Amino acid sequence: MLILVTGGSRSGKSGFALETAMRFKAPRVFLATAQAQDEEMRRRVEAHRRARPADWSVVEEPREVPEALRAALARAGTVIIDCVTIWISNLILADQGFEEEDAAEQAEELVQAANGGRSGVIVVTNEVGSGVVPDNVLARRFRDCAGRANQVLARAADEVHLMVSGISIAVKRGQEKA
Repeated sequence: MLILVTGGSRSGKSGFALETAMRFKAPRVFLATAQAQDEEMRRRVEAHRRARPADWSVVEEPREVPEALRAALARAGTVIIDCVTIWISNLILADQGFEEEDAAEQAEELVQAANGGRSGVIVVTNEVGSGVVPDNVLARRFRDCAGRANQVLARAADEVHLMVSGISIAVKRGQEKA
């Protein structure tokens, strides 16, 4: 089962993903895409680590996320990917030619990897299309790429949840397969 959890910054996405993961079997893997490249980000990463149950395995992969998901699903009953928007940002920063079509292809590859297992896959992403149009080309490219990846994932997902101020709004519900 593929579940997409989206919403704004600090809307409760990660906490909801952790709660949702408990519906699925162990062992559980947390696939983190963030890179702690400064002190503030290191503190954020550490806070996320403390929020996870101790029996979870952690895989840190900033760019090769579909491959990391395949490997995690070979040994796990549940995988959380947190988060797509940081992953897309990492891909853009690694390849200045990365565009919307590339983001869609990466998201499709992630969907294929998720569908390759019988596990629960919970994908966390930020809703990037509700704000103002960014004032620079890099920020607009990021918004467009993340938005395209989110569309691909939402179409393929069995469930989509929008988080607003810590409250989940079910946007899409499929057949329960857990």
